[in-house]
Order: sequence, then C-alpha cells, then structure tokens
Amino acid sequence: MLHHLEIYVADLNHSINFWEWFLKDLQYQVFQKWEKGISWKSDNTYIVFVQAEEKFLEAGYHRSRIGLNHIAFHARSREHIDEMTAMLRERGIAILYEDRHPYAGGKEHYALYFEDPDRIKIELVAPNV
Repeated sequence: MLHHLEIYVADLNHSINFWEWFLKDLQYQVFQKWEKGISWKSDNTYIVFVQAEEKFLEAGYHRSRIGLNHIAFHARSREHIDEMTAMLRERGIAILYEDRHPYAGGKEHYALYFEDPDRIKIELVAPNV
C-alpha cells in the first residue's frame, strides 16, 4: 500500500486551487498545512505538494522525462467520470485525448485524463463493470 506521494510544484497556491476541489471530491481531507506545503489524506495514504525552491524552477517538469509520468485515481463509477469531465470543462481545464474520451485507454478502460498546472497527467479510472 502506498504511504504517501510528495510532489514539488512551481506555484503552490496555483496547485492548491487546482487540486483542492478534485481531492475533496475523492474524499481526501487536508492533513497538514505549512508555509511551503500542504497534504491531503485519505485513509492511510496522503499526497503532499511542496513549493519548489526558486533555483530548481527553471528546468520545469515534463512527464516524458525520467520520473513520474502520471497519477491514477479510482473513480466511484462511470457516472463519476462523466460528472468530473463536466466539472473540468466548466473550469476550462482541457481533457487529454478528447477525440477518444472516455476510452483513450482502450474499450475496456473508461477513464478521464487531464493535467495539473505543472502538466502532471492525472487519470481518473472507473471500475470495470
């Protein structure tokens, strides 16, 4: 079981505004908060976002480089995927692989793909039914 995931971000406030509504919908609650970071917890697992130091910002992030490619979360249902898709569109957040959505991962994989402010890919996957 995953204990926690820690992600350094370019703009902590921007990341908090982006992630907060999504993580709350997935039943995560704020666990810790300090000047340079925040964590959200669900059961025994938590996700931490920390403001990267200025000297490390220039290189930026790209999911095709060595390191984290994406984060995948469980959706409650296919309807949950559809609701979250609508919420993302309302917020002006682009859906990745729009031309194949919600089957971008294949016919048996009902999912939603999008990116956070640092372009980390996020996947929300419906249970197989």
